[in-house]
Amino acid sequence: MKRGDVIGGYRVVTDPTNADGGKCVWAFAEKDGREYFLKRFLEPKRPREGGGGSAASRRIRLETCREFEERHRDIIRRLRPDASGAGNLVLATDFFHAGSTYYKVTERIDTASLEQPHSLGPKQRAVLLRTLATSLRLLHDIEVVHGDLKPANVLVQQREGAAFHTAKLIDFDDSYLSGQPPAREDIAGDSLYGAPEWRRYVQGDESVGSERLTTAVDVFALGLMTHVYLTGALPAYDSRFGSPADAVNAAAPLTVDDRLATSTQALITAMTSADPADDQPARSSRVRINLGHRRDGLSRNRSTP
Repeated sequence: MKRGDVIGGYRVVTDPTNADGGKCVWAFAEKDGREYFLKRFLEPKRPREGGGGSAASRRIRLETCREFEERHRDIIRRLRPDASGAGNLVLATDFFHAGSTYYKVTERIDTASLEQPHSLGPKQRAVLLRTLATSLRLLHDIEVVHGDLKPANVLVQQREGAAFHTAKLIDFDDSYLSGQPPAREDIAGDSLYGAPEWRRYVQGDESVGSERLTTAVDVFALGLMTHVYLTGALPAYDSRFGSPADAVNAAAPLTVDDRLATSTQALITAMTSADPADDQPARSSRVRINLGHRRDGLSRNRSTP
């Protein structure tokens, strides 16, 4: 993919880059007078007719591609842009392969994002978190796990003339149906915001089966992000561990900022519990409704800047 190429009817108008792209390369493109964001997946690669490799290898690669296509198309079918509350989801408009390579398309949007949401006033932060929680509730109501929830995948924006900042949720490339994640060797995500069960799954813990990776994975990440949006930092954890989830898995508790209201501290602590099966309702799907409407708990922040 390079500037000037026409791929699937989309003409590439910028130089491709892999900045924040993970296993992808992306560029802006245009088609029929409209601007788009065009993403090229580096893997998997569809085997070409007459290409090299054994018949068995080809079958394995074709099955990998079939599963990849099925997962992406299923998520696209479920995430309907006309659904109530979908206005803050940046959804795919096209998904296809050209030759051996897969591409995904979304409409081009302003990618400028407020870098320090914690600098907003209490009411602004409450609205911001409520819009993010509402977006997640929409996903979880149709049994979709975002799979890579983190600040980089949330654009914090204020439309011209609008009174409040809102959160636009992007990048559903790593989404999957609740309890049906990709294989351990294929699943993606960010270890800093990954949930304890996700960390154990990718680390090969056989006691954590795929059915354990549910919408609660996103709830753990949302708990961490709530703390970041309110205080500017993750909850504190022992530096011996590489991530909050690793600390939680080792029974080393996270430390929530004591400047937050007691109810908010309790909510974040519950959302970042070790296991959604614990007696912690906030790590179950019910937190989606609670957080989405707990404006008081998120805004009664005593002295956080």
